[in-house]
Order: sequence, then structure tokens, then C-alpha cells
Amino acid sequence: MSDGQPAGSAATAEAPLKFSIVIPTYNEAGGIERLIVTLSDLFKANGLDGELIVVDDNSPDGTGAIVDRLGADYPVRCLHRPGKMGLSSGVIDGWKFARPDSQALGAIDADFSHDPAVIPKMVAALQSGGYGLAIGSRYVPGGGIKNWPLRRRVTSLVAIALAKPLTPVNDITSGYFLVKRDALQGVELDPIGFKIGLEVIAKAHYGRALEVPYVFQDRAVGQSKLNSGEIANYLRQLGRIYALRLKLKPPGGAADSAAGKKMA
Repeated sequence: MSDGQPAGSAATAEAPLKFSIVIPTYNEAGGIERLIVTLSDLFKANGLDGELIVVDDNSPDGTGAIVDRLGADYPVRCLHRPGKMGLSSGVIDGWKFARPDSQALGAIDADFSHDPAVIPKMVAALQSGGYGLAIGSRYVPGGGIKNWPLRRRVTSLVAIALAKPLTPVNDITSGYFLVKRDALQGVELDPIGFKIGLEVIAKAHYGRALEVPYVFQDRAVGQSKLNSGEIANYLRQLGRIYALRLKLKPPGGAADSAAGKKMA
């Protein structure tokens, strides 16, 4: 990753934190325009200097073409890839495609399962200088999950339990986060599967992490990407991270919950 502001440094009030959020897509034509408009309005209303990078894997439903059209009026660009190459690799490619002066990089799902309203809190955490990583968290006070069947809830809790020894972060499988760009410098991120948040939380040099509570809502449009193949990918990914930990000293870091904390 390219250089950015130090993870512990604060941007000045006169210069809002520049950030880029990646939205990986495959067949998201049903909701991508609404998401882009919602996020753009949120940026404008809160004085945020954010850009959106949609990484589209040649969606046959025309998702990429919709994004290209919206780029004339909203802070969004589309990176077109030739086919389905995976969510994590899409996020990594999107970060490389992001504007070079963005000080923070993030990811959000295309289906409104991640509540956009908490982005200002995530940005404020990084801009305060006290945190190098802000995570949208389902598993801290104030967070939660709606519309998930019992099987999905159990799968999520088991996945978190398996990864728990790696970090004090409660929602280690969250795919909704914003990280200081320089916290990724020199870090090799594994593009396997769709748990890019796990890679960042377990490997990046971010110092302290803040978990910002939000309520996850299952997608209303399109189909879930979770299947048996992705579960197998997660287990392989987790095994690789544990193997790496046996060789290297952990990057360290602590996690805080935004619940009960007042941001500067």
C-alpha cells in the first residue's frame, strides 16, 4: 500500500480526513444507485471528504454501467474487472485504485446491510488521532443483527469464536470498517474469500481500534454471497493467519467500543 498519514496522527480541522470506501459488486443493479446517492448525501451533510470506489466483477445485470453513469454527478468511480474474482481481492484492488491522497481506506457492502449512518463516527475516530482503525460492530452494546435465520447467527458466532485468540476486537469478521492507509504499509493481505476485515484486523499496524455499534440488516435485494465454498475459504484463511502468527510477533493493538465514549 502507498504511504499516508501516520496511524496516530490527527488531521487538522481545516483539512478533513480524506478517505476512500470500496464497494465490491456482482449483480447489485437493484440497489447500487440508492446506496451511492445515500452515501454521497451523507458525505455532503457531514462535511466529509470521501470517495466511493465500486469494484464490479463484470456483472451481467449492468451494475458497472450504472456506476459509470452516476460518476458524472457523484463522488464515485468504477473499477471494472473481467469476471468474478472474489470480494476480498475486489477490496484490495479497489484500494489500489483509490485516489493517492486518501489517508484512510474502507469497505462497505452494496446491499445496505451495513448502516451508512455510522460512517461519520468512524471518520471522527480516525481523525481524532486516537485510533488507526474504526470497525462497524454488531457485537458491542448498541449493535445487533436483524432478519438473520438461526443458522446464519450460529455460523457467525462460531466464526468469531475461532478467530477470537487473534485480537480483542469483538466483531473480527466485520466487513465494514475504515483503516488508516499507512497502517497497511508493508502488510500482505490474503485475497482469499470474503473476510477482508479479518485480514486487516489481524495483520494491519493500526494501534488502537474503535468498534462503532450498528445494527446489521440482511439484504433486501439480491442474493447472499455466503455458501459452503466461502466457509471453506474462511477456514483456510484463518489457518494461514494462525500459521503466520507462529512465525511473527503480533502487530498488537487494543479495541474499544464507541458505546459510552465521547469522540473528540
